Amino acid sequence: MKKLINSVDSVVTDALRGIAAAHPSLRVDIENKVVFRADAPRPGKVGLVSGGGSGHEPLHGGFVGHGMLDAACPGEVFTSPVPDQLIEATKGVDGGAGVLHIVKNYTGDVLNFEMAAELSGDEGVEVATVLVNDDVAVQDSLFTAGRRGTGATLFVEKIAGALAETGAPLAEVARVAREVNERSRSFGVALTPCTVPAAGKPTFELSDTEIELGIGIHGEPGRTRAPLREAREIVRVAMDAIDADLPLSGETLVMVNGMGGTPLIELYIVFAEVEAYLRDKGATAVRSLVGNYVTSLDMQGFSVTTCSLTGELTRLWDAPVETPALRWGR
Repeated sequence: MKKLINSVDSVVTDALRGIAAAHPSLRVDIENKVVFRADAPRPGKVGLVSGGGSGHEPLHGGFVGHGMLDAACPGEVFTSPVPDQLIEATKGVDGGAGVLHIVKNYTGDVLNFEMAAELSGDEGVEVATVLVNDDVAVQDSLFTAGRRGTGATLFVEKIAGALAETGAPLAEVARVAREVNERSRSFGVALTPCTVPAAGKPTFELSDTEIELGIGIHGEPGRTRAPLREAREIVRVAMDAIDADLPLSGETLVMVNGMGGTPLIELYIVFAEVEAYLRDKGATAVRSLVGNYVTSLDMQGFSVTTCSLTGELTRLWDAPVETPALRWGR
């Protein structure tokens, strides 16, 4: 294993120190492992909190800031944040208008966020929860009852975050967040496994001629293994799975996401094939992201996430955002 780390035991803490040093727009509570907006809480504004295991950067800490999250809670690598973290984050962003928890559908995340919401409610904080479960690849995987939450988490955080900036009430922010999730679908492909620092070895094995179709962001098994083939054919498998679950049409937000170890030139090849597929279906990629946003450490591969847009969702997507990993309009 070759990793730029000091110790397998201090990976998350050391990374948080780096985030704090690099981004003065954030306030990082290293002891409790919470990344806050420096100006949180904002009086009268709904606070947005998300979190999950580390190793998916820039998700979630890279999306803390104006127009997105008010706080993010990183767990240990591929491990859910604990309720105490989530409670600290929830109380720390409560400006009196309530707090929205954005939760990826993994069993540990769901249970710990539920406990944090209940205990925060006992302390007088109104909490609403939105579950993200956009992955069409498999049902009931290693860490999940139901579908996994993947790339649509970014879409939910951005669009709900934009609405929260307008002063909208908690119920409305939660409604829009749920709508984004319902309109979004994802599918991932792995060319190689990833290596968790504490394990020191790849999470699974793939031969040089194999790929995993429908991979999860922790290296969970997908639908099937298949021979490596042209990018066009791999993209067709991913897009066929998405289209079969929610037919593609109209104006669409599209993210081609790198899993952490994929060169950007290859991601643009993938995006060209995704865009061509959409055109063939009568859909249009009117908004797009290409890059590493929801990663799996050093895994080579990609995921595609689509969201069927409305006028309201497009306006909220276009609204100003300023975070370490996503910024425009300010």
